[in-house]
Amino acid sequence: MAQSDLKQAIQDICAEKNIPYDSVIETIEAALAVAYRKDFGEKNQNVIAEFDPETSGSRLWDVKTVVDDKLYDEYLEEQKKREAAEAEGRLEEYLDQKRQEETEGLGQANAAQPLTSPSESGGQTGAASSASLVEERFDPKKHIALSEAKKTHKNIELGGEIKTELFPPASYGRMAAQTAKQVIIQRIREAERDTVYKEFKGREGEMVTAMVQRVEGRMVLIDLGHTTAIMPPPEQVEREHYRPGDRIKVYIASVNMGPKGPEIVVSRTHPEVVRQLFTVEVPELQNGSVQIKGIAREAGLRAKIAVWSETKNIDPVGSLVGQRGTRVQTVISELGGEKIDIIEWSDDPVKYITNALSPAKVISIKLDEANHSCVVEVKDDQLSLAIGKAGQNVRLAAKLTGWKIDLVGESGEAPTTNVDETTNAEGESTNAGETTNTETTNDTSTDETTNQANTNEPTNTEEVSPEKVEPENSKPEAEQSADNKETPPANT
Repeated sequence: MAQSDLKQAIQDICAEKNIPYDSVIETIEAALAVAYRKDFGEKNQNVIAEFDPETSGSRLWDVKTVVDDKLYDEYLEEQKKREAAEAEGRLEEYLDQKRQEETEGLGQANAAQPLTSPSESGGQTGAASSASLVEERFDPKKHIALSEAKKTHKNIELGGEIKTELFPPASYGRMAAQTAKQVIIQRIREAERDTVYKEFKGREGEMVTAMVQRVEGRMVLIDLGHTTAIMPPPEQVEREHYRPGDRIKVYIASVNMGPKGPEIVVSRTHPEVVRQLFTVEVPELQNGSVQIKGIAREAGLRAKIAVWSETKNIDPVGSLVGQRGTRVQTVISELGGEKIDIIEWSDDPVKYITNALSPAKVISIKLDEANHSCVVEVKDDQLSLAIGKAGQNVRLAAKLTGWKIDLVGESGEAPTTNVDETTNAEGESTNAGETTNTETTNDTSTDETTNQANTNEPTNTEEVSPEKVEPENSKPEAEQSADNKETPPANT
C-alpha cells in the first residue's frame, strides 16, 4: 500500500468511527509490539514500537527504566527464597505469607496516612500512597539496576531510560499478523466506545431527535447516529406505538459504561421532556424571564406545570399558551395528545394548592404544617371535578405542590373515614401525595360539574383551552344550557 493510501485509510477510519487520529496510531504501534513479541520476543523485554504513517515504516525498542541497586538486590533475594520454597514443596505457603505481609503493609500505610496533610503529601490520598508502595518493586521487564546501566551508559542517572533498538530477524509469521489484527480491532473498538461514552455522558438531560431502529419485544432500540440507545418499557408512553423508521424526540435519561460498552437510556415519560419541549417553543423560557417551577406528569394522559415570572408585565401562563394556544398545542401534538394544565406558581401554599387543583373551585384550605398536609373544601358539585378521572387531578396537584391533599365536600363531612374505606376496599393508599376523598360523587354527574367549571373558570385558565378536563359523556345541548342557567357565573 502506498504512503498516501495508508494515511488516507487511517483518516477514513477516524472519520467513520469518530475517534482521534492519535488513538489509531497508538493502536497500530501496540499491534506491532505484540506481533514482535509473538514471533521474536525474549523474556524480560519491554517492547515499544514507533510507527510513522508518512513512510509506513516502524522501529522497535526495548525500553528500561533505571532504578536503585537496592531494589535489584531485594528482587534477587526474593527470587532465591522463592526458588528454595519451591524446591522444598512449600511454594503455596510462601506465596500466602507474602500476600499477608503485603496486606499488613498496606493497612499500616493507610493508618499512617492521616498524620500527613494533603498539602504536605502533594495531595496524595492513603490509597495513592499504598499504590506507590506496591509499585516500588523491581520488575526485570521494565527496570534495570543503576550499576548495570552504568556499564553501557556512564552518564545515566536514576529515573533515566535506556532504549535498545530491536531488529526483526525475518518477516512476521501468519500467527503474529493475526494477533496484530485482533489487537487493532479490539483497540479501535475500545477507543470508539470511550468516544461515544464521553460524547453522550456530557449530553445527559438533553432532548434529541432520533429514529426508531427496531422493536425487540417490549424494548425499543433508538438510533442516535454513532450509537444505539434503548428505551425500556417504563420509559415508554403506553398510548404510543413505535414503528421502525419513526422519528421521535427522546430525552437522554442516563449514560453508563457497561461491560459491552456505553449503555444509553432514553425516555419519553420523563417530566423533563415537557420542559425541554416548552423551552424550544417559548422564547421567554430561553431568556429566563419565565421559569418552570415544577412539573407533575402522568405520561400520555395529563401533566400539570407551575410557571412563574419576576417581570410584572409578563404573563407566565399566557407565555406558555401562546397566541390562540399555538405554543401549547405544538407541545401537545408532540406528546401525542397529552393534556397539559398550566398554572401560576406561588410561594403561598394556599394559593399554590388552589391553582394546582384547577379547574375545580376551592372554598377553603386548612394547612397542617407539621405533617405537610392540608384539607381542601370544595363545593359538592365540584368534588368530582377536583378529584378528576380516577383521582388524576388531585394526584397531579399533590405531586406538583408536594403537599398531601384531602378533599372534602361543602357539606363538611370528614374525609379521613372515606379515605380509609377507599384504601381498604381498593387496596391502594391515596396518601403520600395521592390522598383523595371520593364520597359525594353521586351528588352530581361529571357533566354537571364540567358545566359548573366552565362557568366559574378564571380568566387565565379560560385562555388555556387545551388544559380543561373534557367530560367523557356529554349531555344534550338543551340540558347543558339548562345547567348553565341554573349556576350563575363567578366573579373573576
